[in-house]
Amino acid sequence: MTDTIFIHGIVIHARHGVMEHEAEVGQRFVIDLELSCDLSESSRSDKLADTVSYSNVVATATAAFRDVNYRLLERAAGAVADAVLDAFARISTVTVTVHKPHAPIAAIFDDVGVVLTRTRRS
Repeated sequence: MTDTIFIHGIVIHARHGVMEHEAEVGQRFVIDLELSCDLSESSRSDKLADTVSYSNVVATATAAFRDVNYRLLERAAGAVADAVLDAFARISTVTVTVHKPHAPIAAIFDDVGVVLTRTRRS
């Protein structure tokens, strides 16, 4: 199967990080999702019931990311991946990219983040 739904650029204010001020004030994060699922039925039927609701995926990912304060981006991204796979049986694989554009790094950089791919266990 090579079908993919993608949702890029979800902006969320959250309080993740190892620095004390990151947990207090928080900052902007950007999440990208790529969802592998069989879209053959929905591509023929044109029915929402035969696919995955983008809106519901965003709501699930946002809640998983924002509702708990994590020290590591890896853990926050893992929480999103777990929540998406738990909530949507049609999704076989999820790739979560978390961008932390204002990470406290003493350097000039364009972007920093993590990419995790998780596959449903049979």
